[in-house]
Amino acid sequence: MAHPKSRISKQRKRKRRTHKKLTSPGVTICKTTGEPHLYHRAYEVDGSLYYKGKVLVQAVEDED
Repeated sequence: MAHPKSRISKQRKRKRRTHKKLTSPGVTICKTTGEPHLYHRAYEVDGSLYYKGKVLVQAVEDED
């Protein structure tokens, strides 16, 4: 089996791994509904589907 020529220190290994971290998702508040949602995604409020503050699919109300 192959062996490294010299051992990599903990500090050197951790420096390399500092760039591998998660970023927080971009969340915004809709001006129309006031609901938080992800950028460039459709979101649902009270059964209606919204995108960029406009209704894409209107919720259907049951008449019983």
